[in-house]
Parts: sequence; C-alpha cells; structure tokens
Amino acid sequence: MQDQENQAVPPNPEAAEAAASAPPSTPEAGLSPLEQQLADTEAKLAEMHDAFMRAKADGENIRRRAQEDVAKAHKFAVESFAEAMVPVKDSLEMALKVEAPTVESLKEGVEMTLKQLSSAFERNRLIAIEPAQGEKLDPNKHQAVAVVPAEQEANTVVSVLQKGYMIADRLLRPAIVTAAQAK
Repeated sequence: MQDQENQAVPPNPEAAEAAASAPPSTPEAGLSPLEQQLADTEAKLAEMHDAFMRAKADGENIRRRAQEDVAKAHKFAVESFAEAMVPVKDSLEMALKVEAPTVESLKEGVEMTLKQLSSAFERNRLIAIEPAQGEKLDPNKHQAVAVVPAEQEANTVVSVLQKGYMIADRLLRPAIVTAAQAK
C-alpha cells in the first residue's frame, strides 16, 4: 500500500494502463532493472578504471624509482674501490715527501704500498690472471701476441708479457702471452 501511495497517479487511463504493464521500478533511483544494471555496470567500470589508473601510476613510480636506483648504482659503483685506493695514494704521496730517501727505504715503501694495492684489489674482487708456462692457451683469458717455436705442446703459454685481470667473473684485461708454435 505504501508503494502505491508513493507512486504518482497518471493523469489519464492509458498512462495508468502503461504504468501497470511496465516492469516494476526500483525504489532507489526510480529506474528500470536494465537501467539499474547499466548504472551498476558503469559504476563498476569507473571503479575498475580508477583501480587501473592507480596501478598504472604505481607501475610508473616503481619504474622511475628503479631507474633512479640504477643511476645511483652506476654513479657510486666505484665507491668501495675508491675507498680502498685512497690509502695507496696517501702512501705514495708520503714517499715523495721524504727528503733524502735511501734505496732500502724506497724499496720498503714500495713493497708496503704494493701490499696495500694488492689488498685493495682482493677486497674488490680484482683478480690477477697469471698463466703458468705450459698452461693451455685460453682465448677467454689470454691474448697471444706471438707464436714462437718451443719444446712444449702447441697452443700453450711460453711466457707472460703482461698479467691480465678479472673483476669477479668478468675479464677486465687479458694476460698478454707468447704461445708455443705447432711442430
């Protein structure tokens, strides 16, 4: 009865008949079920669009932060190595300040500085490549600049002209070697 009281009475009998044959409307918005379903779907769409836009913005923020982190990592990647090298530089500067150095004091200072440098290399995983005579030539670690006749197997190291270096597992500089010639 209350529903009938709340509804407006159509002015003519044909409108009353049309209102009676129309599907019942929802009391919330005065909409038909299809209109209500459309409104609900549009609300869900707006909600999902909002969630999508927030997720997209979060993704962009994460990407931007990651780029900034990578840039900082590149900028400060050598910081640890630089910290290890400062004492080596200090030692060399102190050696140059000595007014009347003896050969023995210079040799002792150079040996101590070399120990500091070797320690700095070791802490930063900078590893020397020192192939032994007779070792098989490894093109990933060695660069043969000459092939010489030798009494050893072909393609083996005869002599090392310059040490090579690796940082962790990456080749920094190959060892420069001479290799044995095939007989």
